[in-house]
Amino acid sequence: MSSHISDVLIIGGGLAGERVAIEAASQGLNVTILSLVPPRRSHSTAAQGGMQAALGNCAMGHGDNPDIHFEDTVKGSDWGCDQEVARLFCDTMPVAVREMAHWGVPWSRVTAGNRKLPDGREIEELKEYEGLITARDFGGTAKWRTCYTADGTGHSLQYTMDSIVIKLGIKVHDRMEAVRLIHDGDRCIGVVARCLRTGQLHTYLAKSTVIATGGYGRLYSASTNAVINEGSGMYMAIETGMVPLGNMEAVQFHPTGLVPVWILMTEGARGDGGYLLDKNEHRFMPDYEPQKKELASRDVVARRMMLHIRKGYGVDSPYGQHLWLDIRHLGEKHINTNLREIANICKNFVGLDPVNDLIPVRPTQHYGMGGVRTDINGAVYGLKGLFSCGEAACWDLHGFNRLGGNSLAETLASGMIVGKKVAEYTLGAELYYSYQTINEHYETVTQRIIELTTGAQGKENVYELKSQMEEVLMEHVGIFRTEEGLQTAVDTLQELYQRCFKIGLRSDGRGANPELSSALRLPGMIKLALCIAYGGLKRQESRGSHFREDYPKRDDENWLKRTLAYWPEGAQLPELKYEPVNITEIPPGDRGYGESSSTGKEGHK
Repeated sequence: MSSHISDVLIIGGGLAGERVAIEAASQGLNVTILSLVPPRRSHSTAAQGGMQAALGNCAMGHGDNPDIHFEDTVKGSDWGCDQEVARLFCDTMPVAVREMAHWGVPWSRVTAGNRKLPDGREIEELKEYEGLITARDFGGTAKWRTCYTADGTGHSLQYTMDSIVIKLGIKVHDRMEAVRLIHDGDRCIGVVARCLRTGQLHTYLAKSTVIATGGYGRLYSASTNAVINEGSGMYMAIETGMVPLGNMEAVQFHPTGLVPVWILMTEGARGDGGYLLDKNEHRFMPDYEPQKKELASRDVVARRMMLHIRKGYGVDSPYGQHLWLDIRHLGEKHINTNLREIANICKNFVGLDPVNDLIPVRPTQHYGMGGVRTDINGAVYGLKGLFSCGEAACWDLHGFNRLGGNSLAETLASGMIVGKKVAEYTLGAELYYSYQTINEHYETVTQRIIELTTGAQGKENVYELKSQMEEVLMEHVGIFRTEEGLQTAVDTLQELYQRCFKIGLRSDGRGANPELSSALRLPGMIKLALCIAYGGLKRQESRGSHFREDYPKRDDENWLKRTLAYWPEGAQLPELKYEPVNITEIPPGDRGYGESSSTGKEGHK
């Protein structure tokens, strides 16, 4: 057994994980990052459109402040977020975005002068603001506050952040996958990890451990997420039996996934003035949302798009019906400057040029508002010494719908805030453990590998089971949900969960074997899928991204509460508990777009 000891162990090399690492290392702590891929290949790098911070520099952002950002975030969450967390986040973001500028992010800047917007409005960028960080429009916001670097914002942020990690000498062990948390029932003391180069197992021990593994999008068959986003940090947490996951039924579908490869077409395209068109090339969103149009919150736009397809206005294709994203009117210069990444993606993956061609799009799984439940300090419920941040966590900033630009922002804000708390905890903690505890967890993983490689439990095919899980979630736990569909999903997933313990490998399992990796992950992935489906089945209301056609209204009297999903040892379904949502400033009301919360009606037609 190869063992590694550090003060702080961070699982995940994306923006959230690296920001925590920088904060902890700056306090003189010894930090190790484990990452499936080199950090600059983390999914954070794929973020395109930008991140929200109330700077108020651009003409359409004048007068913006953290109070307005806070109000937009709470309304966007459909009153599902923790308002104390949202307030802390909104107050932190102006500092975080300027810090990244100081570290080297080449933010797009204000250029003084008059310009005409695609909708015909004329605006003037003032001379006194020239050179300051500018912003673009994003859905569900009262002001333009999404700071950006063209449409490669995640790339710029991740490369800059990683440069600071290198400068500080923080250890990064890439192509190393954490597969099991090591704990004694009271404290987390590290992980068992598997080297993806050699297949060898290692143990990593630390005073504090941070889960920053990103999302679980690859549970669904159509997702904008990278192939590494399979929810590993979340299922490691729930497999302890003591740590809950929060609001797993809250799954966001981005309105514009590129058909048929499902790569993200940034919200910045609509923020810059792009339109959604149907098969008749009619711009339909103003028919549903006359005020916000294409820039209502993501849950609303995604539902409107699918409703329009249901009405018979979808474009037929071999990959199912879709709609069009039109940015042609923005012009070649704008597209190849501010939207150059999506232009390149369109050319390279589907052979079209958005300067001249319409872009085929359909709502696609994009983000999970749920995750490992933490308090405002990022400390995980149920185990001491365990923290979580970023998309892997339910902090809970986003409630039941995340505003575009708030997740990239959250990686920085939560990284700063949680990083400080991790450092405080670690500086006052001792690393003590028993070899028996470590060996128990190590041997559990070893025994599972033996079972899989010898075919001792059965001959089920891991890829077939995974594909069935993906299709069940896509069909029954998507944008529109019903009791019948959710119950079908739960029943099917329970069957798949039983079968996944009867997997037998087709390969020998030795070395860097992707089949073995998938087989080790699948039971945990199906547990996450069951938390999503079962939580959705039990939540008999519609709130944000969770839309029940049989319960179309938001029900604050009975459901203004957060779902906590536990998985006791030997259970076949998660055990659901609930906690109240923290309302500190804005009581529940109407969001100002989408279906009226009080009537449940579809709004303007």
